[in-house]
Amino acid sequence: MHSDAAPARGRGVRAFLHASLAGPRPSRAFAARGRSAVLNQLVLCALVLIVATIGILSSTLRNQSLFLVGVVIIFAVGMATLAVPWTRIPRVALYLLPLADVAGIAVIRVAEPMSGLGLMWVFPAMWLATLGVVGFLIQFAIITAAYTVIVVSGGTTVWGYTTFLLPAAVLAVATTTFISSRRQRAQAHLLEKQAALLSGALQRAQRQEELVIDVLDAVDFGVLRIAPDGTVSVVNEALGRFQNTIPGFGSRSREIENAYRADGVTPLPRAERPLLRALAGEVFENQVVWFGHPDERRHAMSITVRRMHDAEGADAGAVLIARDVTPEMTAMRARDRLVASVSHELRTPLTSVLGYLDLALDTLDDPEQARRSLEIAARNGERLLEIVADILAASSASRLSIDMTISPEPIDVAELVAATAEAWRPRAAERALTIDTTGIEPARAFADPLRLRQVMDNLVSNAVKYNRDGGAIFLGCTTDGDSTWILVRDTGTGIAEPDLGRLFERYFRARTDVEGTGLGLSISRDIARAHGGDITVQTSRGLGSTFMVQLPADERPAPAAAVPGEETGVRG
Repeated sequence: MHSDAAPARGRGVRAFLHASLAGPRPSRAFAARGRSAVLNQLVLCALVLIVATIGILSSTLRNQSLFLVGVVIIFAVGMATLAVPWTRIPRVALYLLPLADVAGIAVIRVAEPMSGLGLMWVFPAMWLATLGVVGFLIQFAIITAAYTVIVVSGGTTVWGYTTFLLPAAVLAVATTTFISSRRQRAQAHLLEKQAALLSGALQRAQRQEELVIDVLDAVDFGVLRIAPDGTVSVVNEALGRFQNTIPGFGSRSREIENAYRADGVTPLPRAERPLLRALAGEVFENQVVWFGHPDERRHAMSITVRRMHDAEGADAGAVLIARDVTPEMTAMRARDRLVASVSHELRTPLTSVLGYLDLALDTLDDPEQARRSLEIAARNGERLLEIVADILAASSASRLSIDMTISPEPIDVAELVAATAEAWRPRAAERALTIDTTGIEPARAFADPLRLRQVMDNLVSNAVKYNRDGGAIFLGCTTDGDSTWILVRDTGTGIAEPDLGRLFERYFRARTDVEGTGLGLSISRDIARAHGGDITVQTSRGLGSTFMVQLPADERPAPAAAVPGEETGVRG
């Protein structure tokens, strides 16, 4: 599916071409000559067999015994030709067999001087001529000398053109064979050089291809090549991983299910599928497509298509680049949700502030009513300040923990808890909630009163928002002289088990139907830890939740730093 197959195929082709085009090695050249010699010798043996058969059957042989000696020599050479390991014998041994043929034909010529069988010298002459200049000179000298000896010893007294016709014919055939062999070897040498150049170019192209494939496999975005005829080929590993994650991605034959536009909710029409658009010749950039059902784990892909052209400017297809942008899109959505949530959180108290200020202006003649309106406006202004402080604390934080400055002092926690209860009674009364403060006991703590009031407001705010209408909130505090505890309990729906592990993560919200920035619990726990304490939670599904704040009762060495990397966040 990806490019791993390409190098393997390339290496196989490269090896094949290198082996087949690198040119004949010496052993292969000998083998080729051996095959030519075998064919040449078989033809000669067949011709001698026919002549011998005709001579024996017609009883026209003058010296049958000598004739048969020559025949035996030629057939022996034929058998040796078939048995010789041509790739392993020394080069000089190639001359011995055709010279034996010359001797055998000379014996036949002596046995039958008038038969014209000396023309069979053409076969060993051709054989020797293929071996090069040395072989050509040897055949000329040996055959000419043998013929001359035979003619002179035969008592020829009249020398005419017919006397020289046989050696001339043999020489002409040998010369033609020699020239053809030289031309063939020159062509073979040229082919060897061209094959070497081709093999080198093929190796360089293969190395470049492997380098490109290695680079493409190293990147984290998918690359898919589309040929001009619409053929689709996957060229890197990243796109293969995307295909495993998103079945049908990058495939023409398999339909992709649950594809959505950039908003993540509008189904993407088939005509707008990136691959189909690319096959249709379109060019586009950063088309974001969501894959997967909205209720399941999803993946967002940013897809770009570019057309390619060859050296002549003709269309060479297209390349599709796919990048997984799920984290970026998720972060952008979280940012949008946070902006909307913060805007809503700020708008509510701000509207109240402005409304009560207007009411105070309208009731200046009633000082008591105006005072109450201004007090309410002031409380909502403080709430605005707390929200802004939460946001600033989160924005100035490190990646997982906040960096804050506290100014601890000895305080009476009971007074602070009671003041918090009194401040939140009007908001609780809107939902018929009661705030029970019977659990408040005198308890001292060494803490920053402003920061601790921020923690209490966040916890009571959650207890109000996540409670049932008509429910109750229990506030209490106590001390053992070493540590001081503050308790905030509600009678709400409780916290689901899967959400407990993420309860203190920043921006986490267990319920999206309740207003909140997702920062309160995260910041509250960081404040408690900055004091050397902590916040823990216990919950029962359907019965409510209990938050316990632990603080030092007396001054003690400040902790080195808030512990980063642990869970941070908010319930609401």
